[in-house]
Amino acid sequence: MSRGRLGILVGGGPAPGINGVIAAATIEGINQGYEVIGFYDGFKWLAAGEAQHCKPLAIRDVSGIHLRGGSVLGTSRTNPTKSETSMQNVFKVLEQLGITTLVTIGGDDTAFSASQVAKRSSGKIHVAHVPKTIDNDLPLPGSTPTFGFETARHYGVQLVRNLMEDARTTSRWYIIISMGRAAGHLALGIGKASAATLSIISEEFHGRQVTVDEVCDIIIGSIIKRRADGSENGIVILAEGLIEAMGEQGLIKALPDGQLERFGKVLRDDHGHLRLGEIEFGRLMKELLNQRLEKLGIKMTFIDKDLGYELRCADPIPFDAEYTRDLGYAAVKFLLSPEAGKYGAIISFVNGKMNPLPFDQMLDPKTGRMQNRKVNVDGEAFECACAYMIRLEHEDFENAKQLAKLAAVVKMTPEQFKARFGYLAGLK
Repeated sequence: MSRGRLGILVGGGPAPGINGVIAAATIEGINQGYEVIGFYDGFKWLAAGEAQHCKPLAIRDVSGIHLRGGSVLGTSRTNPTKSETSMQNVFKVLEQLGITTLVTIGGDDTAFSASQVAKRSSGKIHVAHVPKTIDNDLPLPGSTPTFGFETARHYGVQLVRNLMEDARTTSRWYIIISMGRAAGHLALGIGKASAATLSIISEEFHGRQVTVDEVCDIIIGSIIKRRADGSENGIVILAEGLIEAMGEQGLIKALPDGQLERFGKVLRDDHGHLRLGEIEFGRLMKELLNQRLEKLGIKMTFIDKDLGYELRCADPIPFDAEYTRDLGYAAVKFLLSPEAGKYGAIISFVNGKMNPLPFDQMLDPKTGRMQNRKVNVDGEAFECACAYMIRLEHEDFENAKQLAKLAAVVKMTPEQFKARFGYLAGLK
């Protein structure tokens, strides 16, 4: 029995496991009587009203791709909701091709676009959205990860371990910028599992203004503490979301007179996000740290490294290969359920059972986005992470011998050191 046509598309940035969702949804869709159509490059061509950028998917087309990185359908960040013309083009193409059910794969921006397809089609098109991001920042139930995160962390740890050995061998420090626009899960996950010297995420500032000066001082404190113990190397992992937390004005304040332009342009994408990849945050921090350390009489070699693009299209580890099969299968199962006629949903799992989350419950009606899942910096998991980092702590300033040892590194008196860096440990 033919059930009509099922469309599949991918939006947003790549993440390991995309092909697993495509394969599972295609196979289950065909097994349930659908003809499956894969759309290339997300909403890009749909928004342009072009129907030719798609292909029928057969089981032989997707057999085995669940173990491959990347996306056989490509992806894009095109936002069709930006204009009425684009949305009308989307509906025109879907109608022209006879699409009655749609599986979208992406983050919260793609989820919003998918929700508008479900809402504005008045039930004619049933929509299931599979959440994807290596940032792990979507508010899925409990501690359920977003697919791609575990793989990205796995390979991120391998890369950082190699850089740690290089740092030890050459007596230098690495400044690693980890992807994670809205939350520090990936930076902290990589840093904690690799035993990096220090990880800094925006959540640890508890919503207050993040300044370039404070982030630099946290790193400098770690360098001083390591040097006081005879170590000349280290690894610092910074979540790229610190750029947004500092804000455009904060960066300009730290780099007045147009200096920020030397590190890239401040641009925004279709969804209004700062294009963080356009700013060379690692190089920026390296230069500012060198300036500050020189004033303290410390010479240090820094290497800056962006970590993220190497991870997004990696072959998924078994966790994500299995997880994405569940998600793709469940997406089709939801589309076949009576609930799909009532609402579009984001597919999630709780204790091995599918848990479809209605768009209306997950998306903020004002922003059109999901509330970001932040790192819980009040829990023991973050407490443990900090316990194994090298940071200036309250005890460093209370122990006279330790304080004198730290102050000697930068040729200060204990009182001067305490006045300069004590605020990092909550001292006034």
